[in-house]
Amino acid sequence: MKTWHLTTIGLLLAGLPILCAPAGAADLGATGPTRAASMVLACQNGSSYPIQPIAVSREGDLVTGYMLRVGTGRAVHLRLVPMGNGYRYEGGGVWFDGVRSRAVLNWGRPDAIPCEVVQEP
Repeated sequence: MKTWHLTTIGLLLAGLPILCAPAGAADLGATGPTRAASMVLACQNGSSYPIQPIAVSREGDLVTGYMLRVGTGRAVHLRLVPMGNGYRYEGGGVWFDGVRSRAVLNWGRPDAIPCEVVQEP
């Protein structure tokens, strides 16, 4: 009787790693990591602000990243804020709103700067 219980417990424990194995990306239907190209805000005041992506959606849209402030050596962490129409990225006292490749950069001052979003290859 003891051997039957030990054999049953041994078989159950042997099958446990198979049952507990995490599902792989292929099992979940994922196609692998998505990378977005770096972007640049080319503004009408003559300045360009590179944006380095951190997280990207499956569709290739930027979710969060860093906007580099050229000349200061600092970066501002940006995150996507859901909007009804268009998009807004904000962080660290700066934000930009836009639709497609047109955007308006705001530094928290009354003067907003019109910009164009340019994708780098």
